[in-house]
Amino acid sequence: MTFGYGRAELVAALINYTTLIVIGLYLVYEAVFRFFDPQAVDGWIVVVIAGIALVVDAVTALLTYSLSKQSMNIRAAFLHNVADALGSIAVIFAGTLILLYDWRLIDPIVTLLIAGYILVQSVSEVGAVIRILMLGSPPELDIAQVLSEIEAVDGVASVHHLHLWQMQEHESALDAHLVIAAGQWGNADAVKSAVKSRLHDRFEISHSTLELECFGHACSDPRMIGHDDSGHDHEAGHAGHAGHGAGDEAGRQD
Repeated sequence: MTFGYGRAELVAALINYTTLIVIGLYLVYEAVFRFFDPQAVDGWIVVVIAGIALVVDAVTALLTYSLSKQSMNIRAAFLHNVADALGSIAVIFAGTLILLYDWRLIDPIVTLLIAGYILVQSVSEVGAVIRILMLGSPPELDIAQVLSEIEAVDGVASVHHLHLWQMQEHESALDAHLVIAAGQWGNADAVKSAVKSRLHDRFEISHSTLELECFGHACSDPRMIGHDDSGHDHEAGHAGHAGHGAGDEAGRQD
């Protein structure tokens, strides 16, 4: 694992949210079924068990609250605890109504409310996890602005084949081909260092990989974002570098 094990936390979060969605859908099924076939409910047992569960869930939610702001996995666990706590409150309310008024339909109604909350919260959070695992660009970064900042560095002619993704929840990475301006190849390493510094200072991108191309032998008609699957542009760029001389290495990388 050359990138480490940081994404194990994202996998755990995906499992957690998926489990919550499955639980929510199952609760909807059970609630609808009970509308047509109401089940006998012992109000006292419901209230007592829900009361004990509420105390446990509330304590657990308090323990995970501060960490939930920094971790998707802990946020999923926190949501699980909150859902359970709210469910316990709803069940206590339902059990009380059953004891006082013998209103059996409150059981499936409360179940639907709990399921709705779980599904809305889980679906709204799972998308961010999937986005990172699918190597989507960080939503808080404007790709056009990143390109503009790179091209504003002295000695940079253009940028193409840009890839921007999140290695972990709070760690972004960038990969791109950097075309060095005409007459600046001798300063290529300094230009690369300046680009890396700007990426770190402006966007907190600490992991960047830059392939350098001289102005006269850059990739022909490249994609600005992503890469040409055929690989012809990439090969053309390297062929040009190979003919440029041993001193101008093909596609300097860092």
